[in-house]
Amino acid sequence: MLKTIVSLAAAGLVASVITGCGAAPEPKKEEPDFRCRQDGVLAPKWTCVPMVEGAYAGVGIAQKSAAGMGHMRRVALANGRSDLAQQIKSQVKDKVETFTRTTGMGANETVDKVTTAVSKQVAKIDLQGSKAIDSWQSPAGNLYLLVTVPEATVNKVVKDAVKTSAKNDQALWQQFQSKNALESLDKEFPTD
Repeated sequence: MLKTIVSLAAAGLVASVITGCGAAPEPKKEEPDFRCRQDGVLAPKWTCVPMVEGAYAGVGIAQKSAAGMGHMRRVALANGRSDLAQQIKSQVKDKVETFTRTTGMGANETVDKVTTAVSKQVAKIDLQGSKAIDSWQSPAGNLYLLVTVPEATVNKVVKDAVKTSAKNDQALWQQFQSKNALESLDKEFPTD
């Protein structure tokens, strides 16, 4: 009887060992990491998505340089302003094209004239008032600058350019002066 109990205990022990080892734990699912990374390390969010309330924002990057931090700041600031210029040019083009369609100005040729004239004038804007408002240096030594320019400043210049362009074509200017057109322009380019 003792032999039977020992045999049953041994069989139970073997069965529990086999059962316990047979079930592998489920692998943990890793959550995707959407945090901002630059040069392989966590970085401030603005280095990936530059956003500042009430301003156009861009990021300028300068690689580590033997010329020193002053040189790197100038390069990063220039790159940030270039980024701003591209963003502003794209957004202004979209807004002006939307505005000229919504005012009811007929022929495509006239709309193209306004869009082209405004785009040329806006391209001449030298981003007065743009400045670096934050910086971060990566462990690799690269410098990141957050560069902004107030939306109201850019929008005022754009509004003035639209009005100037419209005044250059008398028929277009008469259509432009309608109350609805001015209200639409104020909505597209808020300055307050």
